[in-house]
Amino acid sequence: MPRRRLLLLLKPLDVYPSRGSNAQSRFSNPRILSYLDNRRKVHKDAINYCQDILRKKMVDWESIVRNNLCCPIRDVDLVVTVGGDGTLLQASHFMDDSVPVLGVNSDPTQMEEVEKYSSEFDATRSTGFLCAATVNTFEQVLENILEGRSSPSKLSRMSICVNSKLLSTYALNDVLIAHPCPATVSWFSFIIQENGKPTCPLVNCRSSGLRVSTAAGSTAAMLSAGGFAMPITSQDLQYIVREPIAPREAITSLMHGTIKSNQTMDVTWFCQKGLIYIDGSHVNHQLQLGDSITLSSTAPILKVFLPQHFLSSDL
Repeated sequence: MPRRRLLLLLKPLDVYPSRGSNAQSRFSNPRILSYLDNRRKVHKDAINYCQDILRKKMVDWESIVRNNLCCPIRDVDLVVTVGGDGTLLQASHFMDDSVPVLGVNSDPTQMEEVEKYSSEFDATRSTGFLCAATVNTFEQVLENILEGRSSPSKLSRMSICVNSKLLSTYALNDVLIAHPCPATVSWFSFIIQENGKPTCPLVNCRSSGLRVSTAAGSTAAMLSAGGFAMPITSQDLQYIVREPIAPREAITSLMHGTIKSNQTMDVTWFCQKGLIYIDGSHVNHQLQLGDSITLSSTAPILKVFLPQHFLSSDL
């Protein structure tokens, strides 16, 4: 049997400040500095541990910092991301439906720490919603994958077309369509269609933007904005108009809803400027007055090894 080929994708180490004069001047509370230093150390230790485990396995592997990823990921049997959901999301933008990905949460939130510092600062670490492993479980989870005892789940992604041209990046979590300035009103219209026929009236909106999520992204910003959690393997999309300005009563119910797997959402943009943010703020596409955007769940799926609780529940 040929040796497996793995790519280890790493969250950068320099995301937290180290102790020093600049850091000291920014933070008057020394416990914040200690907390940030610890986060950096925990993440560094997690990287070293995962690399040590891979050295013991009968696999060929290489590591790359996610900021240096610029080409499609090919010719590997598995991608292992070490960081949090953000690292897994970034990996997904360079992957098709042929390679599975395993997320390792390198710095999980510690609830006792959150409670301890709650009166001083937010000590929440990484959620790792889509990460199936931590340092404590990585070796066993990896062994189960290599031995064929675990299978990846197929997560739906969102395709984005602008003026009938398909963007190269698929959204695993969500997209936000909004004006570049958050204080400026976003003006757009949308309609949901099935087989080229409208399923609802045209909706004209003035708001702070439009968010559309996949099932995987429905528990992130969408849930915080008043949406609902969807079954993780659902192929439907969910949308919500953010802070609509005085919608007519007849269309109030259309400010939030779902887009079925056989439907599309067609959006027309009426501002001079606009942006489509894909899975956060790092990947975006510029919009101009009159641009048309089509969103659907027709993108290639992504194979993800999910945490155990997903496999024994409806979510």
